[in-house]
Amino acid sequence: MKQVALILSLCLAGFATKAQTAKELIGKWKLVKETKNGSVSTPKETYQVFEEGGVFQGIKEDKTRKGKWRLSSDNSELTISISVVSLKFSVDYFDAKRRVISNPQTGTLEYEKVTE
Repeated sequence: MKQVALILSLCLAGFATKAQTAKELIGKWKLVKETKNGSVSTPKETYQVFEEGGVFQGIKEDKTRKGKWRLSSDNSELTISISVVSLKFSVDYFDAKRRVISNPQTGTLEYEKVTE
């Protein structure tokens, strides 16, 4: 009986720590915390919108920039390209409601999924 309980709890833990996939990335994400060089800030009205087909939209207050996105096959790296600029982010944490990505240029960015 203890073995069954152990196997069941390991399976549930595996589901809880499941990596985010490109399909689950689709939607609107709000930037809630930015950490760069030890300085933490809370940006105002900054969003990332991921659409199917690799279409990306960055929104900061009243400015919108369009581009493309790609998630690596192992879900560990997110690449966002806008115009001629392409940034690669390490995916530090991912679940259905929260996403943390980092890059040496931008620092660590924490997003929450917007449910409309």
